[in-house]
Amino acid sequence: MTILDRYVTKEYVKLFFLIMVSFTALFLIIDLFERMRMFLSNHATLSQMVSYLIFMIPLIISQAIPVAVLLASLITFSHLSKYSEILAMKANGISLYRTSFPVIIIAFIICILSFLFNEYITPYTNDKADYIKLIEIEKQKPLGSFKQNQIWYRGTNGIYNFKMFDPVTNSLNGITINYLDKHFVLNMRIDAETARWENNQWVFYNLMITRFQPRQFPFVEWVSTKVIDLPEKPIDFTSVQKEASKMSYMELRRYIKKIQAEGYDATRYLVDMHGKVAFTLVSMILVIIGISFSLMKTERSGGIMQCIGVGIVIGFSYWVVHALFMSLGRSGTIPPVLSAWIANLILGAISIVMYLRVKT
Repeated sequence: MTILDRYVTKEYVKLFFLIMVSFTALFLIIDLFERMRMFLSNHATLSQMVSYLIFMIPLIISQAIPVAVLLASLITFSHLSKYSEILAMKANGISLYRTSFPVIIIAFIICILSFLFNEYITPYTNDKADYIKLIEIEKQKPLGSFKQNQIWYRGTNGIYNFKMFDPVTNSLNGITINYLDKHFVLNMRIDAETARWENNQWVFYNLMITRFQPRQFPFVEWVSTKVIDLPEKPIDFTSVQKEASKMSYMELRRYIKKIQAEGYDATRYLVDMHGKVAFTLVSMILVIIGISFSLMKTERSGGIMQCIGVGIVIGFSYWVVHALFMSLGRSGTIPPVLSAWIANLILGAISIVMYLRVKT
């Protein structure tokens, strides 16, 4: 590594960590004020509040990394341009492509570390933060759990087991309901392919009802459609269905394979799985845009506040487009892979054009 590479790397890394710390602190303060009413109304202890905020830090970091990468590149190269350091490099025969090379390498390393961070740390801390909020602070009873890629729920009338709950269509798939008496003796079991929330009631499809009588053979009944009186509503199962943000990429991939093998629609999970990779790799695109934008200006134009403003606009625009196409993918309007990557493709094409137009 040359002296120039070390200098540019030092400036970029210093700014990157400064922006990350600033963003994390800002988000924590905002989140604290937003949750303060909830904390006070539930008489949360100081330890609970601090623990919740600590476990929220990894989520904030994972979301702030792309913006920090963009802003750090904008400010670094705007600073070099403003004080004629870019001009001095050109005069010594060093191209701008060569100058930006160490920053691009750093952004690539950040992408890898970000993926590993989201794979092994963020899912655990997200789950832990929700546990502190729902169970320890709000004192909600844990009626259900997501184990072995299945939902287990302790209902009013029995124990429910589902393969999947779709909150978009309010439907259950792969259903088994065990009805127990007060002595925990099984007296009836319902197995159904699907169930949908229609007209404020659960309508079961393709179900088998098995009734158990003492010292008698079980009585089995096959029914194509039947309304089952479940006191639980769709919102009761929402907190039990494990969200994609609480699963690692590999865990989500295994879950998708499982529900697809059983014949269920995994579209929304496929979109989230591809989105995990796409959002991680956007940092590579954003760093190129940051470098290109800052170097396409005149040598002494602009300032830090202008760079911050441009970075926020670009980052927010990407987030809006990415969220829009992710929603279209979850609804089945466009293929999952395309919905997750189209924002990256658009921004990637823009970054290449901008980078090639930089005067070396």
